[in-house]
Amino acid sequence: MGDILSSKVREDGKIVIELCLDYEEISRLQGHMAKVHLFSEMNSNFEANLAQRGQNDATKYFLVPRQLRKDLKYNGKVACQRIETKSKIFFVYIIDKLGL
Repeated sequence: MGDILSSKVREDGKIVIELCLDYEEISRLQGHMAKVHLFSEMNSNFEANLAQRGQNDATKYFLVPRQLRKDLKYNGKVACQRIETKSKIFFVYIIDKLGL
């Protein structure tokens, strides 16, 4: 988890930000410096559920909240990553909009 230290608007309307991150956080990028998305856990406005099925609840399903399901019919691949901090686990799913 990190913090934005400063931000500055460029002439072209883009914003340059200065971040303060722990080494562990930046190392998760594995050297990738393009197509980086910034999000805040404070923007999580919808409550979701995790369903468990099968023997000993071995299969887990993340349920997409009703408010976020609009136009979500997809038959392609979905990418996912797990990000762990000391107190939280984030699952980030990536779906190509061309498949919707």
